[in-house]
Amino acid sequence: MPTATFQPPSLRLLARNAIAPVMEGVVVPLALFYLFMWIVGMWGAIAVALIWSWGAVIFRLARGERVSGLLLLAALGMTVRTVLSVSTQSVFFYFLQPTLGTVVVAGAFLLSVPAGRPLAARLAEDFLPMPDAFRAHPAVRKYFLRITVLWALVQLANAALGFWLLVSQPVPVFLAARTAGTLAL
Repeated sequence: MPTATFQPPSLRLLARNAIAPVMEGVVVPLALFYLFMWIVGMWGAIAVALIWSWGAVIFRLARGERVSGLLLLAALGMTVRTVLSVSTQSVFFYFLQPTLGTVVVAGAFLLSVPAGRPLAARLAEDFLPMPDAFRAHPAVRKYFLRITVLWALVQLANAALGFWLLVSQPVPVFLAARTAGTLAL
């Protein structure tokens, strides 16, 4: 088998490619949530974050652009969270769902390994398009299998931290500590 060579782009290009998915899927919805939580309350914040996420998906689709995996996961996750919390009329379930969702994501990462389609490879494509020959190289495949398992374990640790904070702290403390803890992990 010929050796697949791949010259990654500059860090500047990588950062530029990563900014849009991270901003759309994580930073903007989180900022809107916090802002509207203080302006109109928890339910308004939930609605605004959900509207932003699906608006970003629809905007990309309408322009014929690729929707990043991160944005799609965020929009789907927020939809489940919102439906669950509205149907139970409990904000507790809005905050519990990300922890449960994190466990599900960890499971998806773990299940993708024996299937031979590591989820980390798919998500990496959102930030760094790679040639097929490079992705098919045994060392690259092995790397993505290992990093997928590592990411699953990190997600499980994140879920455990989130659950502990949710049941032991008041909501404002939970929100700040959960955000900091997630970023740290």
